[in-house]
Amino acid sequence: MFNSNPNYNSSPFEGEVRIPSGCAVSAIINRSGKPMTGEKIIRSISTMHDRSNGLGGGFAGYGIYPDYKEYYAFHLFFNDFQAKKATEDFIITHFEIVYSSEMKTRKVKGIGNEPLIYRYFLYPLSKRLTNSLMDEEQYVVKCVNKINAEINGAFVFSSGKNMGIFKGVGYPEEIGKFYLLDEEYQGYAWTAHGRYPTNTPGWWGGAHPFGLLDYSIVHNGEISSYDANRRYIEMFGYKCSLQTDTEVITYIIDYLIRVKKLTLQEIAKVISASFWSTIEEKSEEEKRKEIFLRKAFPSLLINGPFSIIFGFSGGIMALNDRLKLRSMVCAEKGDFAFISSEECGIRVIEPKLDKIFSPSGGQPVIYTLKEGGTL
Repeated sequence: MFNSNPNYNSSPFEGEVRIPSGCAVSAIINRSGKPMTGEKIIRSISTMHDRSNGLGGGFAGYGIYPDYKEYYAFHLFFNDFQAKKATEDFIITHFEIVYSSEMKTRKVKGIGNEPLIYRYFLYPLSKRLTNSLMDEEQYVVKCVNKINAEINGAFVFSSGKNMGIFKGVGYPEEIGKFYLLDEEYQGYAWTAHGRYPTNTPGWWGGAHPFGLLDYSIVHNGEISSYDANRRYIEMFGYKCSLQTDTEVITYIIDYLIRVKKLTLQEIAKVISASFWSTIEEKSEEEKRKEIFLRKAFPSLLINGPFSIIFGFSGGIMALNDRLKLRSMVCAEKGDFAFISSEECGIRVIEPKLDKIFSPSGGQPVIYTLKEGGTL
Protein backbone atom coordinates (compact mmCIF):
# COMPACT_ATOMS: atom_id res chain seq x y z
CA MET A 1 0.00 0.00 0.00
CA PHE A 2 1.22 3.49 -0.82
CA ASN A 3 2.20 5.61 2.14
CA SER A 4 2.68 9.38 2.03
CA ASN A 5 5.43 9.19 4.67
CA PRO A 6 8.80 8.97 2.86
CA ASN A 7 10.26 7.10 5.85
CA TYR A 8 7.83 4.25 5.15
CA ASN A 9 9.18 1.22 3.28
CA SER A 10 7.06 -1.92 3.03
CA SER A 11 9.75 -4.05 1.37
CA PRO A 12 13.39 -4.04 0.20
CA PHE A 13 12.04 -3.24 -3.28
CA GLU A 14 10.96 0.23 -2.04
CA GLY A 15 14.38 1.62 -1.29
CA GLU A 16 15.59 0.04 1.95
CA VAL A 17 18.97 -0.69 0.39
CA ARG A 18 21.45 1.99 -0.70
CA ILE A 19 22.47 1.41 -4.33
CA PRO A 20 25.01 3.40 -6.40
CA SER A 21 23.49 6.10 -8.59
CA GLY A 22 22.55 5.95 -12.24
CA CYS A 23 19.39 7.88 -13.21
CA ALA A 24 18.35 9.00 -16.69
CA VAL A 25 16.64 12.18 -17.90
CA SER A 26 15.10 12.97 -21.27
CA ALA A 27 12.95 15.65 -22.91
CA ILE A 28 11.41 16.58 -26.24
CA ILE A 29 9.66 19.75 -27.39
CA ASN A 30 7.95 20.64 -30.65
CA ARG A 31 8.62 24.37 -30.84
CA SER A 32 5.76 24.88 -33.26
CA GLY A 33 3.40 23.89 -30.45
CA LYS A 34 1.94 20.89 -32.29
CA PRO A 35 0.91 18.15 -29.86
CA MET A 36 2.37 14.64 -29.76
CA THR A 37 1.51 11.63 -27.65
CA GLY A 38 3.85 10.33 -24.97
CA GLU A 39 4.99 7.48 -27.23
CA LYS A 40 8.26 9.17 -28.30
CA ILE A 41 9.34 10.17 -24.80
CA ILE A 42 8.61 6.64 -23.55
CA ARG A 43 10.83 5.23 -26.31
CA SER A 44 13.54 7.75 -25.47
CA ILE A 45 13.75 6.98 -21.76
CA SER A 46 13.40 3.22 -22.29
CA THR A 47 16.70 3.11 -24.22
CA MET A 48 18.41 4.09 -20.95
CA HIS A 49 16.73 1.29 -18.99
CA ASP A 50 19.98 0.24 -17.28
CA ARG A 51 20.42 3.68 -15.71
CA SER A 52 17.41 3.08 -13.44
CA ASN A 53 16.44 0.14 -11.22
CA GLY A 54 12.65 0.07 -11.09
CA LEU A 55 12.33 2.22 -7.95
CA GLY A 56 10.96 5.28 -9.73
CA GLY A 57 9.94 6.61 -13.10
CA GLY A 58 7.88 9.51 -14.33
CA PHE A 59 6.91 12.05 -16.96
CA ALA A 60 5.66 15.62 -17.27
CA GLY A 61 3.55 16.68 -20.24
CA TYR A 62 2.80 20.27 -21.30
CA GLY A 63 -0.27 21.32 -23.27
CA ILE A 64 -2.09 18.11 -22.35
CA TYR A 65 -5.29 19.71 -20.97
CA PRO A 66 -6.42 22.23 -23.62
CA ASP A 67 -10.10 21.92 -22.62
CA TYR A 68 -9.25 22.88 -19.02
CA LYS A 69 -6.26 25.14 -19.61
CA GLU A 70 -7.63 27.95 -17.40
CA TYR A 71 -7.80 25.70 -14.33
CA TYR A 72 -5.21 24.23 -11.98
CA ALA A 73 -4.89 20.48 -12.57
CA PHE A 74 -4.17 18.77 -9.26
CA HIS A 75 -2.93 15.19 -9.46
CA LEU A 76 -3.08 13.44 -6.09
CA PHE A 77 -1.99 10.19 -4.47
CA PHE A 78 -4.16 8.94 -1.60
CA ASN A 79 -3.25 6.30 0.93
CA ASP A 80 -6.92 5.45 1.45
CA PHE A 81 -10.42 6.88 1.11
CA GLN A 82 -10.17 8.56 4.50
CA ALA A 83 -7.27 10.67 3.20
CA LYS A 84 -9.25 11.36 0.03
CA LYS A 85 -12.24 12.63 1.99
CA ALA A 86 -10.09 14.84 4.23
CA THR A 87 -8.42 16.34 1.16
CA GLU A 88 -11.68 16.95 -0.67
CA ASP A 89 -13.13 18.62 2.44
CA PHE A 90 -10.16 20.99 2.31
CA ILE A 91 -10.39 21.52 -1.45
CA ILE A 92 -14.09 22.46 -1.52
CA THR A 93 -13.49 25.21 1.05
CA HIS A 94 -10.67 26.73 -0.99
CA PHE A 95 -11.49 25.99 -4.64
CA GLU A 96 -14.31 25.51 -7.08
CA ILE A 97 -14.06 21.95 -8.41
CA VAL A 98 -14.71 22.19 -12.15
CA TYR A 99 -14.19 18.48 -12.78
CA SER A 100 -12.72 15.51 -10.91
CA SER A 101 -12.15 11.83 -11.60
CA GLU A 102 -10.02 8.85 -10.79
CA MET A 103 -7.07 8.85 -13.18
CA LYS A 104 -7.29 6.23 -15.90
CA THR A 105 -4.58 3.58 -15.65
CA ARG A 106 -3.94 0.10 -17.01
CA LYS A 107 -2.52 -2.99 -15.34
CA VAL A 108 1.16 -3.29 -16.17
CA LYS A 109 3.52 -6.07 -15.15
CA GLY A 110 6.07 -4.59 -12.77
CA ILE A 111 3.72 -1.96 -11.33
CA GLY A 112 2.03 -2.82 -8.04
CA ASN A 113 1.10 -1.41 -4.66
CA GLU A 114 -0.26 1.65 -6.43
CA PRO A 115 -2.10 4.28 -4.38
CA LEU A 116 -5.47 5.80 -5.17
CA ILE A 117 -4.77 8.30 -7.95
CA TYR A 118 -7.21 11.14 -8.62
CA ARG A 119 -7.30 14.32 -10.69
CA TYR A 120 -9.08 17.63 -9.94
CA PHE A 121 -9.44 20.73 -12.12
CA LEU A 122 -9.72 23.66 -9.74
CA TYR A 123 -10.33 27.39 -9.64
CA PRO A 124 -9.45 29.35 -6.47
CA LEU A 125 -12.48 30.74 -4.66
CA SER A 126 -12.57 34.49 -5.25
CA LYS A 127 -13.79 35.12 -1.68
CA ARG A 128 -10.70 33.43 -0.29
CA LEU A 129 -8.41 35.45 -2.55
CA THR A 130 -10.21 38.71 -1.73
CA ASN A 131 -9.73 38.13 1.99
CA SER A 132 -6.01 37.38 1.68
CA LEU A 133 -2.97 39.39 0.70
CA MET A 134 -1.77 36.63 -1.65
CA ASP A 135 -1.94 36.51 -5.41
CA GLU A 136 -3.51 33.48 -7.07
CA GLU A 137 -0.31 31.48 -7.57
CA GLN A 138 0.89 32.12 -4.03
CA TYR A 139 -2.51 30.98 -2.77
CA VAL A 140 -2.28 27.73 -4.75
CA VAL A 141 1.25 27.05 -3.51
CA LYS A 142 0.13 27.57 0.09
CA CYS A 143 -2.77 25.14 -0.39
CA VAL A 144 -0.49 22.51 -1.96
CA ASN A 145 1.98 22.82 0.91
CA LYS A 146 -0.81 22.54 3.48
CA ILE A 147 -2.26 19.35 1.95
CA ASN A 148 1.15 17.70 1.68
CA ALA A 149 2.29 18.69 5.16
CA GLU A 150 -0.90 18.30 7.19
CA ILE A 151 -3.21 15.69 5.63
CA ASN A 152 -1.90 12.25 6.42
CA GLY A 153 -1.91 9.91 3.45
CA ALA A 154 -2.42 12.58 0.78
CA PHE A 155 0.10 14.04 -1.62
CA VAL A 156 -0.35 16.61 -4.40
CA PHE A 157 2.25 15.68 -7.01
CA SER A 158 1.13 18.00 -9.82
CA SER A 159 -0.57 21.41 -9.60
CA GLY A 160 -0.05 23.39 -12.81
CA LYS A 161 -2.27 24.68 -15.60
CA ASN A 162 -2.48 22.76 -18.89
CA MET A 163 0.22 20.34 -17.78
CA GLY A 164 0.52 17.24 -15.67
CA ILE A 165 3.01 14.98 -13.90
CA PHE A 166 2.68 11.19 -14.00
CA LYS A 167 4.98 9.13 -11.80
CA GLY A 168 5.33 6.09 -9.58
CA VAL A 169 7.47 3.15 -8.48
CA GLY A 170 8.59 1.19 -11.53
CA TYR A 171 10.75 1.55 -14.61
CA PRO A 172 9.80 4.66 -16.60
CA GLU A 173 8.57 2.74 -19.64
CA GLU A 174 6.24 0.80 -17.31
CA ILE A 175 5.00 4.02 -15.71
CA GLY A 176 4.31 5.54 -19.14
CA LYS A 177 2.19 2.58 -20.13
CA PHE A 178 0.52 2.47 -16.69
CA TYR A 179 -0.82 6.02 -17.20
CA LEU A 180 -1.61 5.40 -20.91
CA LEU A 181 0.59 8.31 -21.96
CA ASP A 182 1.02 6.78 -25.41
CA GLU A 183 -2.76 6.80 -26.00
CA GLU A 184 -4.65 9.24 -23.79
CA TYR A 185 -2.49 12.39 -23.76
CA GLN A 186 -0.97 14.78 -26.29
CA GLY A 187 1.33 17.69 -25.52
CA TYR A 188 3.87 19.96 -27.20
CA ALA A 189 6.59 19.05 -24.67
CA TRP A 190 7.46 16.05 -22.53
CA THR A 191 10.13 15.32 -19.92
CA ALA A 192 11.00 11.94 -18.42
CA HIS A 193 13.02 10.37 -15.63
CA GLY A 194 14.32 6.92 -14.76
CA ARG A 195 15.32 6.72 -11.12
CA TYR A 196 18.16 4.92 -9.35
CA PRO A 197 17.77 6.02 -5.70
CA THR A 198 20.89 6.41 -3.61
CA ASN A 199 20.25 7.93 -0.18
CA THR A 200 16.47 8.17 -0.30
CA PRO A 201 13.62 5.65 -0.49
CA GLY A 202 11.85 4.56 -3.63
CA TRP A 203 8.20 5.47 -3.10
CA TRP A 204 5.44 6.86 -5.32
CA GLY A 205 5.71 10.46 -4.13
CA GLY A 206 9.51 10.40 -4.26
CA ALA A 207 9.69 9.57 -7.96
CA HIS A 208 10.51 12.34 -10.46
CA PRO A 209 9.41 14.75 -11.84
CA PHE A 210 8.84 17.04 -8.89
CA GLY A 211 6.52 19.91 -9.59
CA LEU A 212 4.96 23.06 -8.24
CA LEU A 213 2.48 25.08 -10.31
CA ASP A 214 3.58 24.56 -13.92
CA TYR A 215 7.25 24.02 -13.00
CA SER A 216 8.74 20.52 -13.08
CA ILE A 217 12.19 19.08 -12.47
CA VAL A 218 13.85 15.81 -13.47
CA HIS A 219 17.31 15.36 -12.03
CA ASN A 220 20.28 13.03 -12.22
CA GLY A 221 22.86 13.48 -9.51
CA GLU A 222 23.35 14.15 -5.85
CA ILE A 223 23.19 17.53 -4.10
CA SER A 224 25.87 17.82 -1.42
CA SER A 225 24.58 21.28 -0.43
CA TYR A 226 21.07 19.98 0.30
CA ASP A 227 20.94 20.93 3.99
CA ALA A 228 22.13 24.49 3.38
CA ASN A 229 19.73 24.89 0.44
CA ARG A 230 16.83 23.41 2.43
CA ARG A 231 17.34 25.56 5.52
CA TYR A 232 17.39 28.71 3.40
CA ILE A 233 14.38 27.96 1.20
CA GLU A 234 12.23 26.85 4.14
CA MET A 235 12.48 30.39 5.53
CA PHE A 236 10.11 31.42 2.73
CA GLY A 237 7.28 29.02 3.53
CA TYR A 238 8.37 25.92 1.62
CA LYS A 239 8.44 22.56 3.39
CA CYS A 240 10.94 19.93 2.28
CA SER A 241 9.36 16.74 3.58
CA LEU A 242 10.04 14.18 0.85
CA GLN A 243 13.65 13.23 1.73
CA THR A 244 15.05 13.94 -1.70
CA ASP A 245 17.31 16.69 -2.96
CA THR A 246 15.29 17.12 -6.15
CA GLU A 247 12.42 18.60 -4.14
CA VAL A 248 14.59 21.49 -2.96
CA ILE A 249 15.69 22.28 -6.54
CA THR A 250 12.03 22.67 -7.53
CA TYR A 251 11.34 25.08 -4.67
CA ILE A 252 14.50 27.08 -5.34
CA ILE A 253 13.54 27.63 -8.98
CA ASP A 254 9.94 28.50 -8.06
CA TYR A 255 11.21 31.06 -5.54
CA LEU A 256 13.69 32.64 -7.96
CA ILE A 257 11.22 32.84 -10.87
CA ARG A 258 7.89 33.56 -9.22
CA VAL A 259 8.98 35.54 -6.17
CA LYS A 260 12.28 37.17 -7.16
CA LYS A 261 11.41 37.50 -10.89
CA LEU A 262 14.78 36.29 -12.18
CA THR A 263 15.25 35.13 -15.77
CA LEU A 264 16.20 31.56 -16.56
CA GLN A 265 19.72 32.70 -17.47
CA GLU A 266 20.04 34.46 -14.11
CA ILE A 267 18.71 31.40 -12.27
CA ALA A 268 21.41 29.28 -13.90
CA LYS A 269 24.01 31.72 -12.58
CA VAL A 270 22.58 31.31 -9.06
CA ILE A 271 22.22 27.54 -8.78
CA SER A 272 25.19 26.63 -11.01
CA ALA A 273 27.28 29.74 -10.47
CA SER A 274 30.63 30.32 -12.13
CA PHE A 275 33.72 29.98 -9.98
CA TRP A 276 35.10 33.27 -8.69
CA SER A 277 38.23 32.78 -10.82
CA THR A 278 36.04 32.32 -13.92
CA ILE A 279 34.02 35.45 -13.12
CA GLU A 280 37.22 37.49 -12.95
CA GLU A 281 37.96 36.65 -16.59
CA LYS A 282 34.60 37.97 -17.89
CA SER A 283 33.66 41.39 -19.22
CA GLU A 284 32.91 44.11 -16.70
CA GLU A 285 29.16 43.94 -17.31
CA GLU A 286 29.02 40.15 -16.98
CA LYS A 287 31.27 40.30 -13.95
CA ARG A 288 29.03 42.85 -12.25
CA LYS A 289 25.89 40.75 -12.83
CA GLU A 290 27.39 37.48 -11.69
CA ILE A 291 28.98 38.97 -8.58
CA PHE A 292 25.63 40.48 -7.62
CA LEU A 293 23.81 37.13 -8.03
CA ARG A 294 26.44 35.21 -6.09
CA LYS A 295 26.31 37.68 -3.22
CA ALA A 296 22.51 38.04 -3.26
CA PHE A 297 21.76 34.27 -3.16
CA PRO A 298 24.80 32.46 -1.73
CA SER A 299 22.71 29.78 0.00
CA LEU A 300 21.01 28.80 -3.26
CA LEU A 301 24.20 27.69 -4.98
CA ILE A 302 23.79 23.95 -5.63
CA ASN A 303 26.95 21.90 -5.11
CA GLY A 304 27.50 18.35 -6.24
CA PRO A 305 27.18 16.48 -9.53
CA PHE A 306 23.89 17.09 -11.31
CA SER A 307 22.10 17.40 -14.61
CA ILE A 308 18.54 18.71 -14.59
CA ILE A 309 15.77 19.38 -17.05
CA PHE A 310 13.40 22.13 -16.00
CA GLY A 311 9.97 22.14 -17.62
CA PHE A 312 7.71 25.20 -17.70
CA SER A 313 4.78 26.49 -19.74
CA GLY A 314 6.22 27.21 -23.16
CA GLY A 315 9.58 25.51 -22.88
CA ILE A 316 12.29 23.37 -21.33
CA MET A 317 15.77 24.11 -19.96
CA ALA A 318 18.81 21.85 -19.58
CA LEU A 319 21.47 22.62 -16.99
CA ASN A 320 24.57 20.82 -15.72
CA ASP A 321 26.60 21.47 -12.60
CA ARG A 322 29.47 23.86 -13.22
CA LEU A 323 32.02 21.02 -13.50
CA LYS A 324 29.75 18.93 -15.75
CA LEU A 325 30.01 15.83 -13.60
CA ARG A 326 26.85 14.32 -15.09
CA SER A 327 26.26 13.60 -18.77
CA MET A 328 23.78 15.54 -20.91
CA VAL A 329 23.28 15.85 -24.67
CA CYS A 330 21.13 18.32 -26.63
CA ALA A 331 19.99 18.10 -30.24
CA GLU A 332 17.76 19.78 -32.81
CA LYS A 333 15.83 18.68 -35.89
CA GLY A 334 13.49 21.13 -37.59
CA ASP A 335 10.94 22.33 -35.03
CA PHE A 336 11.98 19.63 -32.58
CA ALA A 337 14.55 19.93 -29.78
CA PHE A 338 15.79 17.08 -27.62
CA ILE A 339 17.63 16.66 -24.32
CA SER A 340 18.90 13.36 -22.94
CA SER A 341 21.41 11.82 -20.58
CA GLU A 342 22.75 9.82 -23.53
CA GLU A 343 22.78 10.28 -27.29
CA CYS A 344 20.87 7.01 -27.74
CA GLY A 345 17.84 8.61 -26.05
CA ILE A 346 17.71 11.10 -28.94
CA ARG A 347 18.76 8.91 -31.87
CA VAL A 348 16.00 6.40 -31.15
CA ILE A 349 13.46 9.18 -31.81
CA GLU A 350 15.28 11.03 -34.60
CA PRO A 351 18.31 9.29 -36.19
CA LYS A 352 19.12 12.20 -38.53
CA LEU A 353 19.71 15.47 -36.70
CA ASP A 354 20.45 19.03 -37.75
CA LYS A 355 22.59 19.66 -34.67
CA ILE A 356 23.84 17.73 -31.65
CA PHE A 357 26.09 18.92 -28.82
CA SER A 358 26.94 18.55 -25.14
CA PRO A 359 26.33 21.77 -23.18
CA SER A 360 29.15 23.14 -21.05
CA GLY A 361 29.00 22.98 -17.29
CA GLY A 362 26.80 25.71 -15.82
CA GLN A 363 25.60 26.90 -19.23
CA PRO A 364 21.79 26.68 -19.65
CA VAL A 365 20.27 25.43 -22.89
CA ILE A 366 16.74 26.82 -23.28
CA TYR A 367 14.18 25.79 -25.87
CA THR A 368 10.87 27.66 -26.09
CA LEU A 369 7.89 27.68 -28.39
CA LYS A 370 8.41 29.74 -31.52
CA GLU A 371 6.45 32.92 -31.98
CA GLY A 372 2.94 31.86 -32.85
CA GLY A 373 3.37 28.47 -31.18
CA THR A 374 0.29 27.43 -29.21
CA LEU A 375 0.25 26.46 -25.56
